[in-house]
Amino acid sequence: MKEVILDAQARTAGSKGDLAVLRKSGKIPAIFYGKGIKSEAIAVNSKNFVSIMEANGANVIIDLNFKDGKKAVIVKFLDRDILTQHPIHIDFHAISLEDKIEVLVPVHIDGVADGVKNFGGVMEFIVREVKVEALPRNIPQKISIYVKALGIGQGITVADLPELDGVKYVQDSSTLIVHIISVAVEEEKPETAAEGTTAAVQPEVISKGKKDKESEEAGKDAVASPDTAVGGTKK
Repeated sequence: MKEVILDAQARTAGSKGDLAVLRKSGKIPAIFYGKGIKSEAIAVNSKNFVSIMEANGANVIIDLNFKDGKKAVIVKFLDRDILTQHPIHIDFHAISLEDKIEVLVPVHIDGVADGVKNFGGVMEFIVREVKVEALPRNIPQKISIYVKALGIGQGITVADLPELDGVKYVQDSSTLIVHIISVAVEEEKPETAAEGTTAAVQPEVISKGKKDKESEEAGKDAVASPDTAVGGTKK
């Protein structure tokens, strides 16, 4: 892992107005602290810090460059502006490169799941970060998982993550990271027009029955009438 250096400038704790002036000057107010170390108010160059984070990820080991030498730190807490998402305050935690630490590492998805691509499923991202234990220099920037073979109903847990040298997963191995689910399709209801057609047929059947009954009664009357001969002429 390459060395990442960031200059640290001592500052005095000030009011909100003082901090606003500091930020406008291109600096980010920060706190440096650690085990057996007295916390110290510092400031770092905004552009340099953002470039470091973008190039190396959130778990980058930074060598803060003080007047009396460099001190290894990790970013323990980063406060961002709600609207711009630009860093407005940093907590730098001093670490020993010889001691293992626990950190959260982001999970990166590679590929498109078969269940999504060919069967219309949806991938649900349950856990986006996984806790690991490692020496500071062994902490991965990200953990990549390949999901191409996943079908509907299948997923990946912490137990399925790749083995990395010097890295131990300390999260529950059964923790689900991603899985593929099917999308429920709503069954189509019969169209109104079809229902209307069924209703329209019914009166026709009734009408036909009525006509048959009328014809039957008319036949009885014809047989019973003494004024009508078989040939259809009156006597």
